[in-house]
Amino acid sequence: FLDIPLIPLGGSTLTVWMLVQIVVLVGLLVYLSGKLRSLVAERLLARTGMEPGVRQAISTIIRYLVLAVGLVVILQTAGIDLTALNVLAGAVGIGLGFGLQNIVNNFISGLIILFERPIKVGDRIVVGNVEGDVARIGGRSTTVVTNDNITIIVPNAKFITENVVNWSHNERKVRFRIPVSV
Repeated sequence: FLDIPLIPLGGSTLTVWMLVQIVVLVGLLVYLSGKLRSLVAERLLARTGMEPGVRQAISTIIRYLVLAVGLVVILQTAGIDLTALNVLAGAVGIGLGFGLQNIVNNFISGLIILFERPIKVGDRIVVGNVEGDVARIGGRSTTVVTNDNITIIVPNAKFITENVVNWSHNERKVRFRIPVSV
């Protein structure tokens, strides 16, 4: 049953057993790369005295590299000849490039934010009509918590393309202006 051929790929054939191996190994890769990311961020880079945002950026990039290399190794180990998929990968890449343009824009913007550091976790910011404290900076979006304890997810591209007011960029002390009628 496990050797039933499913799809011919170049010189090899994808079988049920190969598919099971690939699914299990990819699941294991995703789990272990997540553990590696947290290990690098919380243990290895924490000793260097880096700020949490920089540690998070470096560990996230390391995870993406491990995932990319691991996926290629898994496919090669399973016996899938990747040269047979070149034309298909090119066509899919062009389609994904146009379809995922906004996501890639937000991802690159997130990397710029994490390395350039115009905002960091804990800063008091205003971008567009959103005002609050930065709780988390992710690859695609940044989480901002308002004074009313409302969490707002802001795409990272907004921090690159729009004016951002960072009240606590240089110093944590912030002054609030509250108009009072008499």
